[in-house]
Amino acid sequence: MTTQTATITQFLSESLPKEWFGGQQSVEWDDAEILCVGQLPSGTSIETFRDTTREKRMEIADATASRFGRTLSWGVTRDGVTTLFTTLSIPTMTRLRLRERSVLDTLIEAGVARNTSDALAWCVKLVARHQAEWLAELREALVGVERVRAEGPSAI
Repeated sequence: MTTQTATITQFLSESLPKEWFGGQQSVEWDDAEILCVGQLPSGTSIETFRDTTREKRMEIADATASRFGRTLSWGVTRDGVTTLFTTLSIPTMTRLRLRERSVLDTLIEAGVARNTSDALAWCVKLVARHQAEWLAELREALVGVERVRAEGPSAI
């Protein structure tokens, strides 16, 4: 776990009311967003959770944005199903050649996707689903790289 991840996780652990989630919440982040997902206690519906916690979640999100410069998004897990809400959808730009664009066009023409943005998102989700083990190994290797960099000499 990187130092920033530990700092973000600790901040959220201290900020979240203990009764919200059964157990430790999971925290993921990138340069734009922090995603906090907690396990709902038995008998709590997602709608009830969203309604009764909205004001406090907004307060925590504001404090998180001030401290870490990222939007705080939320999700819950109930009965083994994770539901995300208030999450970001970040536009990205990519350069694709004709044959690569034709893959996206095929998905659109087949009705799998409404537009190129949806088609590209579909492709990314497919890679994540079918290459999850490889991506996990790659992320683990990157944690090692971060650790080695942190232990190395400081810049002059």
